[in-house]
Amino acid sequence: MDQRVTPPADTPPPPSRPRGGVGLFLTKVAGVLLLLVLAGLIMVWGVQRYVEDRLTPDPTTIARASLDGLREQNRLSAFAARYVAVVSSRQSQLGFSTERTLIMPGMVRYEVDLGKLRQQDVRWDANAHVLSVTLPPVEIDGPQVDLSAIREYGSGGLLTTFTDAEQRLDAANRTAGQVELMRQARAPAPMKLARDATRRAVERSFAMPLRAAGVEGSVKVRFSDEAAGDERWDTTRNLQEVLGNSG
Repeated sequence: MDQRVTPPADTPPPPSRPRGGVGLFLTKVAGVLLLLVLAGLIMVWGVQRYVEDRLTPDPTTIARASLDGLREQNRLSAFAARYVAVVSSRQSQLGFSTERTLIMPGMVRYEVDLGKLRQQDVRWDANAHVLSVTLPPVEIDGPQVDLSAIREYGSGGLLTTFTDAEQRLDAANRTAGQVELMRQARAPAPMKLARDATRRAVERSFAMPLRAAGVEGSVKVRFSDEAAGDERWDTTRNLQEVLGNSG
């Protein structure tokens, strides 16, 4: 009886696991988590900046919008006054004389040409929280004479009967009356009233948007032909400089 021993078949060795596999996997996971954390931080920062830009108003931006609104008005008339001119003229000829008196009422408006406002005329002092505005000079529009209210009186006489002295005296009185109305309108007292009224109107135009946006600050308005006196104006930052730096 032939007894043969069959050798056992060769079994393949188990596959060897690469060294460091677990460590590499953990490194990749850590890298992904780090990227996610960074992305989350960037997103949170962006949202905070967006909210701050929306909720924190910029005074220079608000002032620029107010400036554009004033420019669109073209001319601002915040004060008007009515004056009455009383003038007389006398003429003598051929030993005769005549005199004519004119009473001429007229309305005068005090205006500011807002189209002349420039960006450098509006300055924001961030330290003092003061918005300084420099306006063009006040201009006088008129006089608008009330023709129906004009009254003319004269002494009459032979000179007005046989010559055109009455017509010449009336024409001279009308010219002198308009000059007198303008003289009264340019007097220091009404000019001060006109500046004060215009100043208050412009201050409100700039202060109301600032107040509505929650910006604490005051508005000071002066005129380019007005002496600044002892008051010192901040000239550190104007709208044009701000807009130029932001670009």
